[in-house]
Amino acid sequence: MKVHLVGVPMDLGSGRRGVDMGPSAIRIAGVAQKLHELGHEVVDEGDIPVRGPELQEIQNEKLRYLPEIVRACALLSAKVSKIAATGDFPLVLGGDHSIAIGTIAGISEACRSVRKTPGVLWVDAHGDLNTDKTTPSGNIHGMPLAASIGLGAAELTSVGGDERKVDPANVVLVATRELDEGERDHIRKYGINIFTMEEIDKHGMAAIIAKALHKLSRVDYLHVSLDLDAVDPSVAPGVGTPVKGGLNYREAHLIMETLNEHGVMKSLEVVEVNPILDNRNQSAEFAVELVLSGMGKKII
Repeated sequence: MKVHLVGVPMDLGSGRRGVDMGPSAIRIAGVAQKLHELGHEVVDEGDIPVRGPELQEIQNEKLRYLPEIVRACALLSAKVSKIAATGDFPLVLGGDHSIAIGTIAGISEACRSVRKTPGVLWVDAHGDLNTDKTTPSGNIHGMPLAASIGLGAAELTSVGGDERKVDPANVVLVATRELDEGERDHIRKYGINIFTMEEIDKHGMAAIIAKALHKLSRVDYLHVSLDLDAVDPSVAPGVGTPVKGGLNYREAHLIMETLNEHGVMKSLEVVEVNPILDNRNQSAEFAVELVLSGMGKKII
């Protein structure tokens, strides 16, 4: 497989600094070399340019740093669309989770051109289904999934075109454990499939990931959006918004191993790695491990 690395060093959507260094940390952890050792051809496309918060003013407290996030996501959308249209594999390295607005917009555009149906597996402690009307913080990294299903500010929903990027019926959330009330309302109203940590505790990850993939079996193109805060902070401490009670080491690997076993993952983004909060690049190295499990690394 030809894998294209695209970095997005952005922390504008987040409530704290540091995740802009995530793409660099993942590269330092050897993602390109290790993918090459698995037999993949790797092309590093470099980073999408992003202006830091020190160079900007917040114009809307409900949509913090909106203009620059929209600009960066539009560039990312065009880059991802071009890669996906060739049949190659986009691997997007974040950065905070607001970058998913651009990634999914690019996937959607590539799918529209060949009449394919996109779907999204959202592995995250959070729903990221807020809008400017429901957000408690104004941080756009809590809005990308909402924007991708057509909810929220027009500036966000129109990145990469005015069309809804993915049907809510073709979205599945896994490992969720912290939701705002507005997000719960959106999940109920739009019938979004969700498998919380409580369900993983009760039924086991093998059963849950099987159910998740069954829900997504009708899509032609599966994008996986992996927020490293889905994993428990004891395993990955260096993340943007750590929440206790997440996936353990093996549960996280099993998700990625199952995706590889079924051969369904067509693109992947890994977000919210924060080296400032990390211990000797532990979280970035674990992120690379997960990428490798999803891309074919096996025990035997």
